[in-house]
Amino acid sequence: MSRDIRAALSSRRGTVSVSVRDTRTGLVCDLASRRRYDSASVVKVLVMEAALRRAQEWGRGLTDWERRKIRPMITVSDNNATGRLWSDLGRSRLSRFLRRVGTTATTLGSYGRWGLTRTTAVDQLRLLGALTEARGVLGPGSRAYGLRQLADVRRDQRWGVPAGVPLGIRAHLKNGWLPRAAHGWRVHSVGAFTGDGRTYRIVVLSHDNPSMSYGVRTIERIAQAVHRGLNKGRALSQGFTPESEISEVPDGSAPAEGEGGEPTP
Repeated sequence: MSRDIRAALSSRRGTVSVSVRDTRTGLVCDLASRRRYDSASVVKVLVMEAALRRAQEWGRGLTDWERRKIRPMITVSDNNATGRLWSDLGRSRLSRFLRRVGTTATTLGSYGRWGLTRTTAVDQLRLLGALTEARGVLGPGSRAYGLRQLADVRRDQRWGVPAGVPLGIRAHLKNGWLPRAAHGWRVHSVGAFTGDGRTYRIVVLSHDNPSMSYGVRTIERIAQAVHRGLNKGRALSQGFTPESEISEVPDGSAPAEGEGGEPTP
């Protein structure tokens, strides 16, 4: 798999980190997985999980208000909902959750700049593990709810790590796409894949991409190699995203440079 990933990257520009775990085979595959990136919208997985953990600690289910914020935050990447949840949870609770999950290099962005949270591929893998590991920090109901939100991400945001996924395997994902003056486009895709008696996770973080579509294609080349290696001979349910379907509009997870305030909805 390492050879296949390097082959997928052989003609690509940009800076890329990869982290893969497969619970059935015990496969572990990492490429520069401790390099730090601005998170862009993949930070929304952390926000959802911290809200689920708080409800669990307080011995209750999610409130209607929390549900009305979590679902659009994940499924349509709503930034207004994210900002409200971020503020409601507070930095101390979010930081506590990061420690509980075992992240070692993720640092929170400031309010209004949560998309500039700094993170690594291996930390994002640990956060996905909170939704897939039975003995993790979230109970079965919370894990099922979280995975369901990630499975319902709308069609135009389902690019990235699902590329190459075979029939019978369900993709649960969140993406981030944010340009900045330094390092160009950050294009990230994180996902858990379940079904056919197995669970595996793929994280690809990147920056220095000349465009969003370029970063998407790089991620999808890697993802296809991973899925092919883990599911030999299986028919595909999703191929590469057509370039015409990839928007070059940022995810809005941080204000435009030179501006203050919160990200745009």
